[in-house]
Amino acid sequence: MEYSLPAWLGALAGTVIAVVVYVPAIYAVGKRLRAGNNAQTAEQRAAFEDKFSIARRLLLAVDVAIFATVGYWIGLAFGGPGPRY
Repeated sequence: MEYSLPAWLGALAGTVIAVVVYVPAIYAVGKRLRAGNNAQTAEQRAAFEDKFSIARRLLLAVDVAIFATVGYWIGLAFGGPGPRY
């Protein structure tokens, strides 16, 4: 693993992009899941919200992992490796 400033800046930019992509993605996923939800009791709605909360966290984790990794690689490709000590 190379520790260079451009690579880390790329990872930071990728993380920011992941959060920007997360917001509309979670809105679309939530809208679709809620439309298909046929919960009638309060307990069923609570169970659905618990499952949806897990889906939100999973989507954020996947977004951050993918976009930060891609940003790191792009930063490393454009900026080159850091100094060798």
